[in-house]
Amino acid sequence: MIAVVQKFRGTSLTARALRSAAFTLGGFGSSQVIRLASNLILTRVLFPEAFGLMALTMIFMQGLQMFSDVGVAPAIQQSKRGDDPDFLDTAWTIQVVRGFCLWIAACLLAWPAAQFYGEPMLMWLLPAYGLTLILHGFHPTKMETANRHLMLGRITLLDIVTQVVGILTAVALAWWLQSVWALVISGVLSTMVQLALSIHFLPGRANRFRWEKPAAHELINFGKWIFLSTLVGFLFHQGDKMILGRHLPIDLFGVYNIGFFLASFPLLLGYMITRKVLIPIYREAPPGAAPGNFAKLRRMRVLVSAGLMGLQAVFAASGVWLVDLLYDERYALAGPVAVVIAIAQLPVILALTYDQTAVAAGDSRRFFILQATRAVLMVMGLLVGLQVAGLLGALVGQGIAMLLVYPVVVRLARKMNAWDPLHDAVFAGFGVAIAAMAWAVNGNHILELMPGMLP
Repeated sequence: MIAVVQKFRGTSLTARALRSAAFTLGGFGSSQVIRLASNLILTRVLFPEAFGLMALTMIFMQGLQMFSDVGVAPAIQQSKRGDDPDFLDTAWTIQVVRGFCLWIAACLLAWPAAQFYGEPMLMWLLPAYGLTLILHGFHPTKMETANRHLMLGRITLLDIVTQVVGILTAVALAWWLQSVWALVISGVLSTMVQLALSIHFLPGRANRFRWEKPAAHELINFGKWIFLSTLVGFLFHQGDKMILGRHLPIDLFGVYNIGFFLASFPLLLGYMITRKVLIPIYREAPPGAAPGNFAKLRRMRVLVSAGLMGLQAVFAASGVWLVDLLYDERYALAGPVAVVIAIAQLPVILALTYDQTAVAAGDSRRFFILQATRAVLMVMGLLVGLQVAGLLGALVGQGIAMLLVYPVVVRLARKMNAWDPLHDAVFAGFGVAIAAMAWAVNGNHILELMPGMLP
């Protein structure tokens, strides 16, 4: 026991990585428990259409952020000047200007979005929730500095406090307004709280408006590929909602998002670990630099993959049971949706720990190629599956697309000397076993998603 505790102490890369992973896991677990509790309350106070409208609003909010992402956060994490005040202030200035531009874009998109989806409420929801884009622009670079050095304790606490404030506000407003506006107003208020806390409670100097040409050149040069990566990343992460939001009734679309919300816990955790823990590790201990580096990364990769696969197996086996236990009959179809999504995401989890090797090495171009391939194949799989077998076909098509991406992931990993074929073979076997078990337990419920079976 003492030996385990000792591994978490000190300033070595291993100790910082272990502490950061512990904070990430603890923060994520707390966050998801809070989200689930609020979701259960809000689904009883509000109605499926409200969640559908909010999902459409979030498509545009996240799309605007991703379509204009110039890579400020990863640039700070990987740059040699990541602790230089002039570099940080230039990055913050770019971020602030971007926030105001995004809000203007949200206002301009409101009417076309309302017409395209046939939902007049989007005319007002997009400009209102778009205020969060301005607030996010003012977030201090102290947050990225803490991530850069694997010091995540205060950030984790800040995120939890922000989430609690947002959820309490959402529940109170939902009881009062009985409207989707409860979710919008609470989102803006919680973003204001997060900004205030990050300014006053994170260590470090305050940002100032600054434009240093060498810093701006480095940020823009690195960010051009990150911009393109996030552009196609939007299609990868939000393409299903964009397309299904157009083809499904708004109440069924809300049910789909409940199923997605449940099944995506493991993958969201994986993204957080790779972003907050693995990028700094790859930067400080490149896998090709020494055999010891590869061995350390293999151990961490195995731990991450085993944990995420185990969690995914839980949702693949019990998705229908969980939905029946936690939600009322209006959301029953979210159960088989959660099961199929859990299966479809298994190939993503298999390759997840390779994603950020190129970003950590400063090679944002290769990362863009990977993201572009994923986005194109995912959208194609979804559209073909939707035409062949409706909602079920769309979900299965996404899973097949993620399998087809694997050779591109391997090519990237080999270039960075990070590919571990033994890891992949072992966990591919686990993935096949999880998918077979999920079908054996929930096959009859999954068939409820076939065309003609949906309400």
